[in-house]
Amino acid sequence: MAEVRTYALIYVVLMSLGTGKFVFFHFDEIFTYQVAISATIVLAVTKALLIAGYFQHLREEPRSITYMMATAVFMVFLLTIAAGYSIQ
Repeated sequence: MAEVRTYALIYVVLMSLGTGKFVFFHFDEIFTYQVAISATIVLAVTKALLIAGYFQHLREEPRSITYMMATAVFMVFLLTIAAGYSIQ
């Protein structure tokens, strides 16, 4: 089980990443829209990995459960792509 210090550090990192999303869209003269969207996606994936790894305790689980979760996320990604394609 992780210590409170680890959870507090992860919380601070998550807050920083959330602030980063605001910065990318607030400063239009520095970042283009495409850069802001790309950076937001990278930050969102990073936040999701941190939450799954630490707050959902996937780091402490056997690797088979981690692989099962990764497969489920990949399938959701495929379904999202298929739904987006069918809308067009």
